Amino acid sequence: MNESSVYPCGRIARRKFLFQAGVGFFGTAMGALWAEDGKIRDARLLAHFPPRAKSVIFLFMCGGVSHIDTFDPKDNKWAGTMIDAVGFGDNLAAMRRPVIPCRRTFARYGKSGAPVSEWFPHVGEVMDEIALVRSMWCHETNHFPAVIETATGHRDRIVEHPCLGSWVNYALGTENKNLPAFVNIGRPSSPIQLSGGYLGASVSATPFGAGDTPIPNLRPPKGINGAERERQMRALESLNREFLAEYEIHSAIAARTKAYELAARMQLSAPEAVNFSEEPDSVRRLYGIGEKETDDFGKQLLLARRLVERGVRFIQICHAGGGNGAWDAHGDIESHAPLCRQTDKPIAGLIGDLRQRGLLDSTLVVWTSEFGRTPWSQNTTGRDHNPRGFSSWLAGAGVRGGTVYGGTDEVGYRAVENPQYISALQATILHQLGLDHKKMEVEINGRPVRLVEDAAQPIWPILA
Repeated sequence: MNESSVYPCGRIARRKFLFQAGVGFFGTAMGALWAEDGKIRDARLLAHFPPRAKSVIFLFMCGGVSHIDTFDPKDNKWAGTMIDAVGFGDNLAAMRRPVIPCRRTFARYGKSGAPVSEWFPHVGEVMDEIALVRSMWCHETNHFPAVIETATGHRDRIVEHPCLGSWVNYALGTENKNLPAFVNIGRPSSPIQLSGGYLGASVSATPFGAGDTPIPNLRPPKGINGAERERQMRALESLNREFLAEYEIHSAIAARTKAYELAARMQLSAPEAVNFSEEPDSVRRLYGIGEKETDDFGKQLLLARRLVERGVRFIQICHAGGGNGAWDAHGDIESHAPLCRQTDKPIAGLIGDLRQRGLLDSTLVVWTSEFGRTPWSQNTTGRDHNPRGFSSWLAGAGVRGGTVYGGTDEVGYRAVENPQYISALQATILHQLGLDHKKMEVEINGRPVRLVEDAAQPIWPILA
């Protein structure tokens, strides 16, 4: 293949062709060459101190998990008690609601004796690896703004803040140039959970799926072998030289070029990463693969482990997303039961699998939701949104397993013992990656902007 075969009869000028083609899919490998030549400056902060974690698996339960029915049991002696629910409702008017009973049974697990609901028996078996924080809180009472607050650590809309995974991508990149640094699996609650915001599209999430086609339309056309593809890319390389000589690379072109260049590399790497054919049956069973309720989520978590093995830095897995999220249990809290069954065994399987492969020491597993649920209902058997107090947990990568930290009040409404704003969770994740959240700052329109709020600190007591 030569240059003349790209545009017959010379009717399309080189520069026009490159603009119309969006720099061209088969010319995407040039992004790497440009970076090597110093023509694209790849913004990196690099680790500020030796990291404990190389990778993060961020498990996000979409819709608001009831901490009261899972990891933070309360005495039913308060059932029927009227409590002040001011701040809830459409007009934020004063309101009193009765506490409803919790129908769950709890068992104590591990050296800490942490009580865990019957809905999470498999997670209970790995509680010695988990640091449970029962005193998380945020400001927002509705799903969309609460998801943004959780994903970005900010409430304001003055600028488009990037999500945590994008910050990690921006700062550290990936150890595998053939796979993205930030991958999302599952349907998110909000596009903000995938966004690079003011850091740019080049650090946003790459969506993956568990299956033969991890990314649609990624495979090269049939009949294109390696030699032919190399000839195509070399021809376009010669076209790019004149373009580079005459046009300065701006951020949009740089981001697109980087994305296409990565896509070209992933054509070979991504299919292999999601190929479970060599995984033994024992591993499949560990994740619940092949079982009706756990098969889908189990495959997603097994894919996460395989991506960790291949150097992917931040893997975000959104469970039951879309709309408000299926964990939004206003009508009946029993709707949590099948969601817990879908996730319980795969999560425990992931932690066990990482541990036995020696990966848990360098992989941080985080479980959270945008908020918890209230002690009261809305005249149903369900529970309302509760940002005032909820539970999150972490495991691996220097986390003090078997720890229970913080607490809510006697009915599970407010975080009262060592309360931790959601930015503290982000600061903790960054710290384990070797990043000082106080130095995670860029200037936007002359204003310094940080990922993590100034007052937030890592949750030091849960770190070894």
